[in-house]
Amino acid sequence: MGKRSFGQLLKFGGAGRGIGVILAAALIGALPRAGHAQGACREDTLWLKGDWGQARFTVEVADTRSARAEGLMHRSAMPASAGMIFVYDRTGPVSFWMRNTLIPLDMLFADEHGVIQRIHHEAIPLDETPIPGGEAIRYVLEINGGMAKSLGITEGSAMRHPSFLQEIANWPC
Repeated sequence: MGKRSFGQLLKFGGAGRGIGVILAAALIGALPRAGHAQGACREDTLWLKGDWGQARFTVEVADTRSARAEGLMHRSAMPASAGMIFVYDRTGPVSFWMRNTLIPLDMLFADEHGVIQRIHHEAIPLDETPIPGGEAIRYVLEINGGMAKSLGITEGSAMRHPSFLQEIANWPC
């Protein structure tokens, strides 16, 4: 996994949404206020925002064919605030499966603007059933299963990462 930093997962807005709120309350004095998410983008950090608030994940980037094929296979655990962002060269249809993936995952499928179009919750470990993401997908974020619901992440939320096409990104760096 990529280097972890203090306060990897931060959630603002809305009360009673699990660990994100607890972490936010514990860390609110340790991090700069609202401008933090507006700072320089980092390769190992992905931000999400929506009506539900904001969240930050430490990510690995899968932007080559071999890295995308390997994904999160063969891992027995992943920190709560970690994930993997899959970056494709072209926008188009994507489909995932859970072959050799040992942990349940949420899959967030985003268009070329970085806007989430579909969320597949709690993909079943080792299941080889195809999980279609949609016809016009450019980015896919995989996080621990159940995390999207826990944080209240919804379709229409925006993602922010330096690998995104900045000239058309909904939330550019």
